[in-house]
Amino acid sequence: MSTQNTLHAEILGRGFDFDYSENWIGYSLVFMRVTMGWVLFQGGITKLVTYLDADPANNWTAAGYLANAIPAGNPLAGFFASMAGNPLIDVLNMWGLTLTGLALILGAFVRWSAFWGAVMMLFYWLAALQGGLLAGLPLEHGWVVDDHLVYAFLLFGLGAFGAGRILGLDASLEKLSVVQNNRWLRLFLG
Repeated sequence: MSTQNTLHAEILGRGFDFDYSENWIGYSLVFMRVTMGWVLFQGGITKLVTYLDADPANNWTAAGYLANAIPAGNPLAGFFASMAGNPLIDVLNMWGLTLTGLALILGAFVRWSAFWGAVMMLFYWLAALQGGLLAGLPLEHGWVVDDHLVYAFLLFGLGAFGAGRILGLDASLEKLSVVQNNRWLRLFLG
């Protein structure tokens, strides 16, 4: 049985009321969490597998992208170029994507993972910035809004809703005595 409720919210000083179904919200959050988790996990694990290839010529690295693919006029081009060839950047990228994706799929530490996943997506978005009069607008994959910005906002929403509590491990983790005795730990869960 679907429960129908009304949400009362104030956004930017304006009040809103709308009806929603708790069941459909729950399904939506689970599907968004698992789908976003898979996108990140797949992106990370494919980098990790090629990084660990026995032939060093086949190893994945972000160096080529950071040194050569940042659009001309990007106000942060020097910053990104300075990271090219740094093995720590490669490791953070691979493991960040893989572990964030896995955490979202399992519904474990969703707030923590969603926050850091959104930070990664914002860095990817910043790397696509163009220069010129409209400095800052990534135009290659969309006008201002590209997939990375969509992912960042989606991750923000998953964390805000505490989506790991719905068919995820966070529901069980929050019942542990260590979490019950240290309520601040719930900031990482959900």
